[in-house]
Amino acid sequence: MAACKEKDAKLEAIASSIRVVPNFPKPGIMFQDITTLLLNPKAFRNVVELFVDRYIDKGISVVAGVEARGFIFGAPIALAIGAKFIPLRKPRKLPGEVISEKYDLEYGTDCLEMHIGAVQPEDRALVVDDLIATGGTLCAAINLLERAGVEVVECACVIKLPEPKGRERLKGKLLHILVESH
Repeated sequence: MAACKEKDAKLEAIASSIRVVPNFPKPGIMFQDITTLLLNPKAFRNVVELFVDRYIDKGISVVAGVEARGFIFGAPIALAIGAKFIPLRKPRKLPGEVISEKYDLEYGTDCLEMHIGAVQPEDRALVVDDLIATGGTLCAAINLLERAGVEVVECACVIKLPEPKGRERLKGKLLHILVESH
């Protein structure tokens, strides 16, 4: 019971640390600003600790962070669970040979890239991003890793937006979310 209350307190601290900015970056968008969470060391630590508690014994060998906010949470999770960290970047940000995955956005297309050889077929991956909305970015990350022969175990996001179809696009992969947008 005490552990449940402690987890609830951590989740409340996380949720209350996220600033909502109306009409940013365009009218009608309620932007979930995690910079205020990052300014609160306790809330930031809570995010990392809750994810680490979940993944420490899952045999995860790779944490793939989606550019750019997935890097913020993914790297400390990888260190804490003893996994390597793989940055999934936007085009032309990684030197050397890359494998890429294009995906559709509401307003066009985008692409994620990963270094060739960064993962091995026996790797088990966790994909980390700050939030899920439509699921397009996470789906692209899953496709990219699976094309390299990796088993994607789960996706983890700090925030879930009220987009009803986001989870459906994840090809049946598990999705762990800490807080709902407010």
